[in-house]
Amino acid sequence: MRAVVLGPSGPASVEMPFTPRAGEATVRVRLAGVCATDLELVKGYMGFSGVLGHEFVGEVEDGPLEWRGKRVVADINAACGQCEACRAGRGSHCPSRTVLGIVNRDGAFAERVSIPVANLHAVPGSVDDRAAVFVEPLAAALRIVEQVHVAPSDRVIVLGPGRLGQLCARVLALTGARVQVIGRAERLARLPRGIEHGGEPGADLVVDCTGSAQGLGKAVALVRPGGTVVLKTTVHDLAGFEPNRLVIDEVRVVGSRCGPFEPALRLLASGVVDPTPLIDADLPLGVEALHAAVGAMKVVMRP
Repeated sequence: MRAVVLGPSGPASVEMPFTPRAGEATVRVRLAGVCATDLELVKGYMGFSGVLGHEFVGEVEDGPLEWRGKRVVADINAACGQCEACRAGRGSHCPSRTVLGIVNRDGAFAERVSIPVANLHAVPGSVDDRAAVFVEPLAAALRIVEQVHVAPSDRVIVLGPGRLGQLCARVLALTGARVQVIGRAERLARLPRGIEHGGEPGADLVVDCTGSAQGLGKAVALVRPGGTVVLKTTVHDLAGFEPNRLVIDEVRVVGSRCGPFEPALRLLASGVVDPTPLIDADLPLGVEALHAAVGAMKVVMRP
């Protein structure tokens, strides 16, 4: 099969054999999305090597009969199912988990991908592939409202209207809160009506989606005393950062990662959130799609 593989000399489009993992479903990839994490992996983040890609929609080719032929998306964390974290329902924090296209598991920038059956989610017929490919990052946006109570009277600032920031702003706007977004003008222009551009200090909640080492410092400068900062960025540089502000102003800092797929699918099926206008390019599977994603809002690739 054809795949985009990250090796010591960088990403390459290659032909390689496909061997499904024992007991897992084989999914034929219909469409895959390039994420900022993929671009960071190419730079050396996490030290990953193998097939890239974790945002995708596909069709089950082999696996349990009840799944065959179904169009699916998949949770990216493959947990052991036996440890204390898994038994407590925290599989995304299983210490022995593999993560699709990120940690010790080949990803979805390929013609086929092996997925644990427990990770599969059926895609409703009303959700087309170009929307379904956003389920994973939309679920990550929904994780914020699982972790933090957002009141309709709150003022929320999202830092960075990029791939994930766009979805976080849309989800947070559904709470009725006043949502403001700070970032580059051309990306702010992609936000739907009702979400404000810019924001002043004193916000109840600030979400860092900048992908910048300085994102945490910017977020803390904008949150009110007693407010909450949610971190969606994983590349923070704490050199020069003074945590005394967190103590003096009693600021809560929340790390936020993967979220719930089923609510994300419901939002897409209802049409309440439509991320498809964010797609800048729809390209064949290959390294060229990774290059095109640098500076773009969203690039998708299809085998």
